Amino acid sequence: MQHKKLQYISAAEAVAHVQSGQRVFLHGSAATPIALVEALTKRTDLENVELVSISTHGINLNKEALKGRFYINSLFVSESTRMAVNTDRGDYIPVFLSEIPKLFSKNILPLDVALLHVSPPDKHGFCSLGTSVDVARAAMQSANLVIAQVNPNMPRMHGDAFIPSWMIDLAVWAEDPLPEVSYASAMNEVYDRIGKNVAELVEDGATLQLGIGTLPDAVLKNLHHLKDLGLHTEMFSDGVIPLIEKGIINNSRKSIVKDYCVTGFVLGTKKLYDFIDDNPIIKGMDISFVNDPHIISRNKKVTAINSAIEVDLTGQVCSDPIGNYQYSGIGGQMDFIRGAALSEGGKPIIAIPSVTANGDSRIVSYLKQGAGVVTTRGHIHWVVTEFGTVNLYGLNMEQRGKALISIAHPNHREQLNKEYKARFNL
Repeated sequence: MQHKKLQYISAAEAVAHVQSGQRVFLHGSAATPIALVEALTKRTDLENVELVSISTHGINLNKEALKGRFYINSLFVSESTRMAVNTDRGDYIPVFLSEIPKLFSKNILPLDVALLHVSPPDKHGFCSLGTSVDVARAAMQSANLVIAQVNPNMPRMHGDAFIPSWMIDLAVWAEDPLPEVSYASAMNEVYDRIGKNVAELVEDGATLQLGIGTLPDAVLKNLHHLKDLGLHTEMFSDGVIPLIEKGIINNSRKSIVKDYCVTGFVLGTKKLYDFIDDNPIIKGMDISFVNDPHIISRNKKVTAINSAIEVDLTGQVCSDPIGNYQYSGIGGQMDFIRGAALSEGGKPIIAIPSVTANGDSRIVSYLKQGAGVVTTRGHIHWVVTEFGTVNLYGLNMEQRGKALISIAHPNHREQLNKEYKARFNL
């Protein structure tokens, strides 16, 4: 089948097709189309353009100068949008990551334009969505107009990442380096101890899901004694590379997409982007598949490792706001917590440092006023801090409180005990 040859225009020419009042999707994470976003936000003639995305990198949508021209309607809050969504210049849509494609395909959140970031087409006319398939494929299929930043620095990830060039309406050639994120600098003794505690729960043959940040890498570096691990995760970073290279992650015991690593997106350093480039063992898949709890549960020993902002004494987990301040998003935590719980031998894990950077306890008697519950006390199983590991599944409320206090920071245990006795009338 013959595919059209892409005709490249400038970023300014491409985004000139965006009109006031339209809803525009932005490709996210390391695939954020920086050249297109910068050209779009330079337009001063626009009014009330709604920008929809999950996490984005390499751009800043918090600028006061964007007010009135752009409204940030975020599906997952990150640094590039956090200030805006906590003002009248934006807001946050609470939604499971697995269900975001449905918002587009069912016209609950119809898209006028999708701004994508892809690899150059191969000899068959196929580009790759590269580092982020996640919700981008569904956005591309739903949008009325698809504008793509075509970049030779974008790795060609396999799986659902391939898209025919004829689906691209307007193309812009821009050789930007991809945004890089390294979590190594944030590693410390606390994270190392948490990583070791979590690693003790991981068994041979387990299928891993990893959240974002320093903590997953702290866990991964403590898994080198295991064998036949699998990877089915919404995202991963550099920490998985040595485990794959050593054959520790080989996916041989998985039931779903056996022998392959499955991910929705990757975010890390250039080393990671080079590693996934044209690597047949890595499959980037649509997030409605990756994060479907029923799909997840069909693998055995799914070990889902996620973090949180705070956990109350009954096991309620707050992962997205700090009180009324929207800090993050629901993301895929509940997708994998539930999927792991339904998996034979599965282990849903919430792993957190016992205190914040300010020394406040993350294990609390009550969640802050305005806080949202992501993982409910009906879904919670394992909770891990640097001071130990507890399993809340099957425990009553008093037992849960006592267990959680045992892994709280020693500086806070006395006060938590007082509040525990008051809460449960002991």
